[in-house]
Amino acid sequence: MQYLFTPPAVVSVPVIGKTEQFPVHRIYCVGRNYEEHAKEMGFTGREPPFFFLKPADALVFAPSGQTVNMPYPSLTKNFHHEIELVVAIGKGGKNISAANAMQHIYGYAVGLDMTRRDLQNEMKKQGRPWCIGKGFDHSAPMGPITPVAQAGDVENAEIYVQVNGQDRQRSHVSKLIWNIAETIEHLSAAWELQPGDLIFTGTPEGVAAVVTGDTLVGAVAGLGEIKVHVS
Repeated sequence: MQYLFTPPAVVSVPVIGKTEQFPVHRIYCVGRNYEEHAKEMGFTGREPPFFFLKPADALVFAPSGQTVNMPYPSLTKNFHHEIELVVAIGKGGKNISAANAMQHIYGYAVGLDMTRRDLQNEMKKQGRPWCIGKGFDHSAPMGPITPVAQAGDVENAEIYVQVNGQDRQRSHVSKLIWNIAETIEHLSAAWELQPGDLIFTGTPEGVAAVVTGDTLVGAVAGLGEIKVHVS
């Protein structure tokens, strides 16, 4: 087949212990999925889960042990970090039950859902989509994928991010409002999940702004750290 121009390269992520790359299909994100973060954003209770997407090429790979540069984005004066556990789907499906959901997971990774908060808030006020606040270039830094068998007790793992060596967010994955299996159940009712999908599962309390020159170190216990420098 011939194309009018060269198609973009497949976005992919390395896998711990493998030579093959994990090809990325879609990036789904869960909104307000930790109770304390929901409260700091002005909400309470266990509301039904909701989702938004980032383009696959918003991903910035952060190799283990290295610091990756992330440019400060345009149009914003309030650029926020949100540390998240990322679920990598290896087996697709639609209307997946929570009881069977874990069978669809290939592995896990550490990710940052970077947010132009001022733009997101303005879109909320106007009742418009959040894309400009969430789906911009370089908005999804993440580390390598750890296969399920090597990931340990992810559902109870500590999750944190530090900025310039100081704690900003620190919690445990067990505090998710909708756990991993429930999230997959709800998400697969709305979209047919495909191998290569990534799910950013939500962020705990403590989201805050970063500026040019800041260095972020984020981690989920058992999955290593990612280091990102805002340039």
